Amino acid sequence: MSGAMAGPRTALAVAGGGLGREILVLCHRIPYPPNKGDKVRSYHLVRHLAERGWRVHLGALADTPGDMAYRDSLRPLCASLAVEPLPAWRKCCSLLGAVRGTSLSVECFRNRRLQAYVDKVLASGTVSAALAVSAPMAEYLRCAASPLPGRRILDLVDVDSEKWRAYAGRAAWPASQIYGLEAKLLGRYEQRAADLFEAVLLVSEAEVSLFRSLGGRDGQVRNVSNGVDLDYFSPAPDRQGPSASPSTVFCGAMDYPPNIDAVAWFAESVLPRLRRRLRRPASFSIVGSNPAPRVRALAGLPGVGVTGAVPDVRPFVAEAAVSVAPMRIARGVQNKVLEAMAMGKAVVATEQAFEGIEAVAGEDLCVVPDEPEAFAAAVAGLLADPAGAAAMGRRARRRMERHYAWAARLKTLEELLR
Repeated sequence: MSGAMAGPRTALAVAGGGLGREILVLCHRIPYPPNKGDKVRSYHLVRHLAERGWRVHLGALADTPGDMAYRDSLRPLCASLAVEPLPAWRKCCSLLGAVRGTSLSVECFRNRRLQAYVDKVLASGTVSAALAVSAPMAEYLRCAASPLPGRRILDLVDVDSEKWRAYAGRAAWPASQIYGLEAKLLGRYEQRAADLFEAVLLVSEAEVSLFRSLGGRDGQVRNVSNGVDLDYFSPAPDRQGPSASPSTVFCGAMDYPPNIDAVAWFAESVLPRLRRRLRRPASFSIVGSNPAPRVRALAGLPGVGVTGAVPDVRPFVAEAAVSVAPMRIARGVQNKVLEAMAMGKAVVATEQAFEGIEAVAGEDLCVVPDEPEAFAAAVAGLLADPAGAAAMGRRARRRMERHYAWAARLKTLEELLR
């Protein structure tokens, strides 16, 4: 799950097997453990390539000091590996980029040692393809001292500049000005960087349409949606089932601004209305690492629990009667929704959280506007009808089984690399 604290599986010893093809993969965060949105996707990209005979040369950054310890978990998947720490001061220095008219995001993820690794791998002449995951990682190829391989793919995942635009719309001055400027600068960079690549990947058709409307070339932009690890996120009978009490859960990285906004809105605006509708206590568990002060403060509200980092989110999801995704700011596909559905949970999501998910609203999950009364009513309806909630969870699981296996989702990537 986006907030899962342990990777779905141990990396397989598959590097170097098979076809002799070599690819350089660049990730702005080390793709292990796959415990948040971008890391889930990049981990499965790397794993998928390695399992299909690609020799993967992986370069990544670690913005959390503890993540450096996970390098050994990735080595069996990689022909070579470089993970460089991203100091906290780097984020502060990135503000200077705005003065020079450079995106904060691009400046933040610059690293000389990682650039040297990229140059060394490219200079070997053995790499036939390159995959940059996120716009900032495209800069390493733009700045490369050696010739680039013929096949180049940029996985933007989503149009990140639009997320900054949404931040600007909700923030107070001066943050609104900074966010608005970053939206402009990053949007300009996304389009310029795309010119270097044969293909640009985005996580949903909505993101594809948006990127095209901003200037992306029709034949270049492709949809590669996220999948879900159906073995790991399963309604296994050995896990504790839903409790008898009216319980809800949200899982995610709790230092991520859209997640902070989501849980604060639910705890402060939706949960009181839910409790009034039920006429009895209802609980809300916020599960995920690095809870921001705004999130920790929510633990003082009636019925709200904040766990912080946990080794495995699945028991918390299994125990809850309903999984909620009260996102008001969202881009791309929400892994937290896919993973709860794969576990056979009834999910209530805002329209923003539902974007890009190929499921039937009202059948596979509940989708409602980001309006407190409407959201509370949807959750209350499921809590009052356990049999109906269980049936919805079964339909959700079937939907994931039929359409969301990672191997099926990544077929487009395979085609582009042939």
